[in-house]
Amino acid sequence: MATVLESVDVKVPLTQAYNQWTQFEEFPRFMDGVESVRQLDETNVHFTTDIAGIRREFDTKITAQIPDDTISWESTDGPRNAGTISFRPLSPTETRITVTMNWEPQTTLEHLGASVHFDDRQVKKDLQHFKEFIEAREVETGAWRGSITEGEVEGPPGA
Repeated sequence: MATVLESVDVKVPLTQAYNQWTQFEEFPRFMDGVESVRQLDETNVHFTTDIAGIRREFDTKITAQIPDDTISWESTDGPRNAGTISFRPLSPTETRITVTMNWEPQTTLEHLGASVHFDDRQVKKDLQHFKEFIEAREVETGAWRGSITEGEVEGPPGA
């Protein structure tokens, strides 16, 4: 398994940063290699990616979601990956976003990329793109404020 740990500080309040991250279908706007994201329901998300010429489709399940704190996921098919995005206030107008992700390289190219930390650099670049995206907006594009524990929705659906 390869592990990625990257952070970025964004100059927006915690709730704004968190709310924007819950808008999974917006990921292609700031994540290179993510062609499309489709929210299937409150806990299941379908990804289509094309990274270094390797095109994949796979589903993930949100296993935990605590508003203004964390979002955790794991893949349910396709390439094995899992991780957590955490949100921490640095001030009333600044937030640190940290990505911790584990994934299993499947091809020789992916193993090579992981060994030279291409995956770390890509996540860092995507976080920088998110920073530019969210800081250029006055408000987030949407929000989902429910809670998920052990893959089960606890909060108000579609909030």
